Order: sequence, then C-alpha cells, then structure tokens
Amino acid sequence: MSAGGSNVLLTPDQTAERLAIPKRTLMDSYQRWKLRHVRVGKHIRFRERDVESWIDSQTVEP
Repeated sequence: MSAGGSNVLLTPDQTAERLAIPKRTLMDSYQRWKLRHVRVGKHIRFRERDVESWIDSQTVEP
C-alpha cells in the first residue's frame, strides 16, 4: 500500500508538526485533502504511513 511509515497513530498536533502547518489548518482541511484518518472515540488520529503516502501523492514532478 504505502512505501514508508508505520502503523503508529499520530495525534493532530504530531501530524501538523510533521507537515509543518498549524494544527488549525490541518483540522480545517484534512477531509477536503482526503487525508486518511482514524476515529478513536471522539478523537482523530492519523496513521504515520497514511501521512507519508499523502505527502508522496502531493509531490509535483517538474
């Protein structure tokens, strides 16, 4: 499925830090961006491998 990353679940804070964006931007946009996520009760988590895969899919070739 994904070339890198693991099944580790990242919090929104950790995910935003990894993407170098404000948490608010992540929380406002993750569904529109189609960034895969996991619901744990009322909490949102992001699998590390899904974040890495999403980053790869956003890469623009020159």
